[in-house]
Order: sequence, then structure tokens, then C-alpha cells
Amino acid sequence: MRTDFAVVLTAALLLDTFWGNNGEHATKGPCQPGFSQSFYSVQIPRDVLQGQSILKDTTVSSQRVKFDDCNGNQAVVFQSSDPIFSVRTDGSIFTQGGDASLEKPVQFKLTASGPHKHVWETVVQLAITDPPSPQQNEDEVTKEERQVAEKKEKNEPCRAAPLVITFPGFGLNSSEGLRRRKRDWVIPPINVAENSRGPFPQMLVSIRSDQDQDISIRYSITGVGADQPPNEVFNIDPVLGKMFVTKPLDREHRSSYHLRAHAVDMNGNQVENPIDLYIFVIDMNDNRPEFKNQVYNGSVDEGSKPGTYVMHLSAFDADDNTTANGMVRYRILSQTPHSPIPNMFTINSETGDIVTVAPGLDREKVSQYTIIVQATDMEGNLNFGLSNTATAIITVTDINDNPPMLTSRTFSGEVPENRVDVVVANLTVIDADQPHSPNWNAIYRIISGDPSGHFTIRTDPVTNDGMVTVVKPVDFEMNRAFMLTVVVSNQAHLASGIQSSLQSTAGVTISVQDVNEAPYFPTNPKHIRFEEGVPAGTSLTTFSAADPDRLQMQQTIRLWRRNWLSINRTNGQIVTTAMLDRESIYVKNNIYEATFLATDNGFPAASGTGTLQIYLIDINDNPPALIPKESQICERMNRNVNSVNITAADADTDPNAGPFVFELPNFPTSIRRNWTISRINGEELSAYTTIYLEPGMYEVPVIVSDSGNPPLSNRSLIKVKVCPCDENGDCTTLGAVAAAGLGTGAIISILICIIILLSMVLLFVVWIKRREKERQTKQLLIDPEDDVRDNILKYDEEGGGEEDQDYDLSQLQQPDSLEHIISKPPGVRRVDERPIIPESQYPIRPVVPHPGDIGDFIHEGLRAADNDPTAPPYDSLLVFDYEGSGSTAGSVSSLNSSSTGDQDYDYLNDWGPRFKKLADMYGGGDDD
Repeated sequence: MRTDFAVVLTAALLLDTFWGNNGEHATKGPCQPGFSQSFYSVQIPRDVLQGQSILKDTTVSSQRVKFDDCNGNQAVVFQSSDPIFSVRTDGSIFTQGGDASLEKPVQFKLTASGPHKHVWETVVQLAITDPPSPQQNEDEVTKEERQVAEKKEKNEPCRAAPLVITFPGFGLNSSEGLRRRKRDWVIPPINVAENSRGPFPQMLVSIRSDQDQDISIRYSITGVGADQPPNEVFNIDPVLGKMFVTKPLDREHRSSYHLRAHAVDMNGNQVENPIDLYIFVIDMNDNRPEFKNQVYNGSVDEGSKPGTYVMHLSAFDADDNTTANGMVRYRILSQTPHSPIPNMFTINSETGDIVTVAPGLDREKVSQYTIIVQATDMEGNLNFGLSNTATAIITVTDINDNPPMLTSRTFSGEVPENRVDVVVANLTVIDADQPHSPNWNAIYRIISGDPSGHFTIRTDPVTNDGMVTVVKPVDFEMNRAFMLTVVVSNQAHLASGIQSSLQSTAGVTISVQDVNEAPYFPTNPKHIRFEEGVPAGTSLTTFSAADPDRLQMQQTIRLWRRNWLSINRTNGQIVTTAMLDRESIYVKNNIYEATFLATDNGFPAASGTGTLQIYLIDINDNPPALIPKESQICERMNRNVNSVNITAADADTDPNAGPFVFELPNFPTSIRRNWTISRINGEELSAYTTIYLEPGMYEVPVIVSDSGNPPLSNRSLIKVKVCPCDENGDCTTLGAVAAAGLGTGAIISILICIIILLSMVLLFVVWIKRREKERQTKQLLIDPEDDVRDNILKYDEEGGGEEDQDYDLSQLQQPDSLEHIISKPPGVRRVDERPIIPESQYPIRPVVPHPGDIGDFIHEGLRAADNDPTAPPYDSLLVFDYEGSGSTAGSVSSLNSSSTGDQDYDYLNDWGPRFKKLADMYGGGDDD
């Protein structure tokens, strides 16, 4: 009787077209890195355990693990998830340390890692097998197997029988107890195609134990997809043991499931050991290749040879890349433009690298190509594969394959002499390379014709033209023209195989224009030496100028400074006009400097200056003088306090200055009697008194002599003030006054005068204040300055006569018709009439008004007069006496004041002294 737990695989035939033995892919295509299978099931003889290789790349296809990284597997490292097993470099797996019990199958993950961080994985299941005996083989034939054999013998059509797999474990026998019945079966994985259309639930496998004939068994599954999220993807009939998939699977979401099948009795006791079920989702081509970008940008140099790498495109397919579903191939659909040929580029169908396929890339003709690239899975099969497209923009980059060429073989220009930083010629160049790049930027060089470096050529950064510029002045008298040879090149070197053009070289002719150059002094400044004291009229030297223009030799020279010198305009002879004095303010550091101006006769005239420096040698022509001129001493007899330190100064220099000799004169004799001098050093002496002197001012004569040859002497007076001093040796205020020559009486008189003057000022101020107060207390109705009752008003205007005015006088003249006033009494010439209405009542002024009411009274009277129509002047026309239509005398303004005529005004002298001024102005022709 069998006590095995069998697994019937009903879905094994679904993948016959995709996998061969153990799931190995049946088709042979290009090398795909990775393991040849995603699951390996290996049976191991029981005698192979400790320290022996348990899996090698043998010729047995069912027990061979194949891996290929398409690079020779030189840097591949294998790792096992089970610590009991170790991985060798040849890929074989062996046990290490201790007993590796394989009483039940062992499953672990094998990982292969490459040098570029690529990782591949597979699952390996190991199980021990015993050599089968004939009786065991006979016992292992199931009832279903016999039925299949019988059907085959009868040549009846039949369906594939399910595979029976026995769980590892022990069966129960009533007479013999627990004993091992059967070896472990290696359960192959269950393959399920993704995106299945059903119907669901769809049966995958049937699990049954032969003990279910004796006892009631309940089946269950656990793991991800069963009782763990995502839940209920798989379920099992607990009575029949049939496992189903309940919904379509997505390999891109999850590629495999690991479940465990359990068999228990009605009390929940375990009847069989759990078995592992591996469900692999078979990939279907349900994903298109996707490019990372829709537009890719690349570049390639113009003139590149065929096979030059341009750029790389890559598309990702979410399907299994170990199958044709995920194997992407590339191809070019179109190229724009089709110049010079439609197929300038090609793409590697597997890697996505774009390379050039033909020569003729020229940026100057086509600067950019647009390529449409298609990626198709199923190894590029357009009938079954899915496709997607992307755009590749290839920019043809510039190389220096076009040498610059000058637009002309000859250029010309002109430049005025003595000018710098002037552009004298403009060189134009053409270059077909990319503008404003090193391949286009021009560099100009002068290779001949300018040995002195007068010119340079600068490149205009915008137009790329060459600007011939003067950097060193040119001289018309030396060179009237320059013949330059110019060569142009690029900032970048020409590409390999490109030769320079003959048009890269040109000649430049530059004419020099003559201009009027200023005269110059050949020796400038000019230095000469003379002793001071040279008298006027002495010829010192010749200081002449030269003109660079040989055709304009006529020149005039004039003096810029005229202190002591004059110059001959013809020959430049310099003569003194005054004595040269070294001690003059015009001499600095013994040098007298004169500037001369030379002017030529050009148009416009040019001028140049020259400097003459005369070094004046000192002579002893200045006697020494004492300093200081004034000093003071105390009246007390103390030599330390009563002495005066004096020295001498000499405008001359050594040896005509110090040391000085000081002495007191013999006359008057009181000088030597009252004063004594002693030398402190060669330049300074001390003068002090030997007797008591009254406070006052004293003049002490001292004779001082210098060291010149011959020496010069000078008698100088020192004013010494003798005054009383305080404890510090300073003159007191009274002492200083007394020393000035004023007695006590004079001082008192001065103080009294000061007091009287201050008293007078005080009295005047008091009087002014009092008068101002009286003026403020006096109440006046009208300010004296505004009172005009007794004043004479003076007007300084007189009219110019009737004819000089713009007034309309017709209203003031007698009208032609006077009938309406004939009836009036004689002498009445007014036509106005007083209105016959009651007169207004004016306010009555009080007899003794208050000063504050005067203003109100005046305003009230003024208001009443303004509103009184009977008060003159009436609102009517006033007519004055008629004087006639003109004057027989004429207008004074019509007199002619011009003195151009021959009128005689001598008669004005006969009109008396009042007309004497007019007679002097218009008469008296003798004075002219």
C-alpha cells in the first residue's frame, strides 16, 4: 500500500512550445547574458555528501547549470543564499563543514554578479535519490500509469497523465510501525502564462495523498498569493486537493510565487510533511519598448570617416529580456535631409549605437540631421513584435576646414606723421567656418615691411576684419611710405589635410602724410654755470632750436620768461639784461631756469619749448645780519636770566657764511661798559649786562662778520627790553609797560581817560532809551511820517505834451453843440446836476471823543459818504473849458537834438550865468 503524497501537474503541457528539458529555452538566438534556466532541479546520489562536488557542468543536461555573461565569465562571482553550500569559480556547488542532511529537498537561490554591477538569479533545488530496485519500480507504477499503458497498448487516443510526486515523509503501517516508504520526489516548478483569458478559476495542479482512502484529509496552501498579500490569487479545494489560479497574472508585477501545500486530518493533525510549490509566470509580449527620452541630441565632427561613433539610444522593454519578448532591436526609419545621400548614418540593431556610414559630412552645407529611430521587440520581428520610435538630432560640429581668405590681394591706407592709435587700413576677410568660433576668428600678422614695429593689426571681434593701427609714430622725413606683407590665419589650427589658401596673404601700402612739426631744442634742458653778479649785457651761451621739417626752415624764437635774459631771434645768442643774483626769489636751489619758445612759419604755426638752467655759483655779496632783532631780559642781577642768545644769518652759502665773528663797537663807550658778549659756538653768542639797568628799552649795537674772502661785516642793533620779572623769569604786565617808557603818572592818566570815555557812552545810551520811551507813550492819530499837511510833495515827472500821449482828449474838449447849457447863468461850465433827493445823515462826532473811537468815527463817515449819491463828485461827465484844436507853438518834443548841423550856439553866452552850462556844452568850439 502506498503512503505517498502525490502532486499531479496538469499544466505542464502548456509550455512545451517555450521550454525544453527543465525549462530551457528551445530557440537559439544571439548571446543573452544570464542563466540558461530560471529553475534547476537536481537529484544527487546519497553517497555524495561531505566535501564532494554536488553539481558540475557535466554532459548530463538535466543536471547542468549553464551561465554566460557573453564576455567569457572572467569576472563573474557566484553566491549562494544557503550558508552550507559554497560556490566555486567554475560554477560547481559543494558542501562545506558538517553533514549536509538532504533527507528532504533543499532549495536556495544562486546569484551571479558581473563586473558592471549586473546581477542574475536562479533557483536550485537539491534532493537525494537512492538507486531504484526492480520491485520499487514496480510499486511506483500507479494505477493511472497502468491505465495509460493499457491505452497505449490498445492504440487508443489518450490524454497526458498527470505526474505523481511523492512528498518526503514516513507512511503509517499497523504491523511494522513507522518506516520510510519512498524516496523524495523533485517537484518541478509550475509554469503559468501571464495575461491568461481564463476562464477563471483555472486549475493548475491536483494534490492528493493515498491516505485519503483511510482517513479524511483536508488540503491547504500558504504563502504569498494564497494567505499573504496579494491574497486569493491561488486557492485549493480542501477536499479534492485541486489548486486554482483565480485571476490573470502579470509577470512584470511579480514573476514567481512560492507556496507550501499542507495535508491534515479532520482534527488538524499533520498527515504529511508540507511540500514547496514554485509557480513561475511565463512572460508574454505585452509591453512595447519605451525610450527614456523622445528626443536625443548628439553631435559629430564634419568630415568624419565612416564608422565614427555619433551617439547612443536605448529603449527598455518591461518583458523578460531572456526571451524574445524583451529582446529589442533598433533600426533607422528616416533621415532628414537626404544630403549628400539618404543613408549617412546606421544604427547597431542590438546596442543602439549610431555611427556614420558614409563620408561627406559638411557643416557648411548641412549643419543638422534629424533621424527617426524605431525600437522593436521580438528580436526585431516586425510581424509579431511591438515597436516605438524616438527622434535623434545630430548636429554636425565645425572643424577648421576652411582657411580664411582676404578679399583682395592689395590694400592701401595713409597716416599723418607723429600720430599713434590711428587705424590706417581695414583688411576684410571671409571664412566659411562657424562665426565667432576659434575656427573663424582671424589672427593677422605682419611678416615683412615693418622692421621697427610701427604698426600692428588688431582683429575686430564683430566683423573679423583686420585693423592696421599705428603704435609707434612714423616720420615723413624718414619714411614716406611702408609696404607691408600681411598673412591671416585662424585662432585654431587647420584640420588635418587642409592647406592654407594663397589668398591668406596680401600686401598693404601705407602712405605717410607730412604735417607741420614743432621746432625742438636739441639739448633740452641745457645746463650752464656762472658766478652770480654777472652784469647786464653779458653773453651766456647759444640756445637755438631746430625744425624737423626740412622744407620749412624759416623759424622765429621768442622768450617765454623775461626776468634777466634776452635771446637773439636769429642765432639764439642769450645775453643778460640784469645782474644775476643767486639770492633772488627766482632762483631755486642755486638754479635759475628760463623757458624759451620757438615758433616756425608753418600753417598752422607749430611751436616748441626749451629750458635753460643756469647754475649760479655763490660769491660773498651779502653781509650777515643778527637775529633776533628784539629780546627782553630781567632787571635782576642774574646772568642766567639777564642774558640774550643771538646768532647771525647770511644769505650766502659756505664758505661765504659762518662761522661768524661778533664784537661790540668801541663807540659809544657805554656799550662795552654796560654789555658783555660771549661766544657759545661758531654760530651763536650770548649778550648780557654787567650792571643794574632801569626798566626800559635799550639798543645794543653788535658788529658781525662772515668768513668770506674778503669778509663782509654788518653793524646791527638789537633792541633789548629790561623789565621786572616774576618767579618764572617772565616780564610782568606793569613791568612790560614800564619797560616801554611810560611812568606811573602817565599810566594813571590813561586809566582816567578810559573811565571818562566809558561814562560818556553810558550816559548816551541812557538818553537814547529815555527818548524812545517818551515817543512810545505819545498817542498820535496819524504817524508823523504819514502826515502830509505841511509837507511839500515833489514829483519828478513832467508830461511830454498832448501829442506825446496816447490819451483820448476828446472827452475833455468843448462839444460842438451847447444848446442844452445856453440857459445856464454865465460862468457855469459844468453839465453835472446834483440829484434832488433827501440828503444822507452823517454821524455826529462827540465833543470830547475817546482816542479809541476816532478810528470808528472815520470809518462810519467814510461809509456814509460812499453811499451818499448827493455828495460830489457826481456820477456824471465833467466838461472843462475848450482850449482849441491845436497849439501855435508846437510840441517841444519835436525838437531835433542832433548836432550834425552848422547851428551857432554862441548866443547862449549872452543869456547870463544860468545858461553858462549849455554854452559850454554846445558853444565854445575852441575847446575842441
